[in-house]
Amino acid sequence: MRKADLVNSISDKTGVPKVDVLVTLEEFFSEVKRSLSSGENVYVRGFGSFIIKKRAKKIGRHIKKNEAIEIPEHYIPAFKPAKVFMQQVKENVKSDPKD
Repeated sequence: MRKADLVNSISDKTGVPKVDVLVTLEEFFSEVKRSLSSGENVYVRGFGSFIIKKRAKKIGRHIKKNEAIEIPEHYIPAFKPAKVFMQQVKENVKSDPKD
């Protein structure tokens, strides 16, 4: 499902105009990005958490030059689904979604 499909689905189910749904969705995404950028996690009860994970520094390899490079410690955004959400997916997905 793409963002356009999501907007269409929400608009059809709620009766809210598509442009309003799109603006709301975009603002939600912006707010999550803003919060994570400022170091604050976002918790949505029953859905999951948008969190920041710390990656330790490590030694990597530059493949073309075949030399070791140091990758500094850094932070990445991550999503951790809620238990209720994971359980619902486990119960409802019967086969491989690629089929």
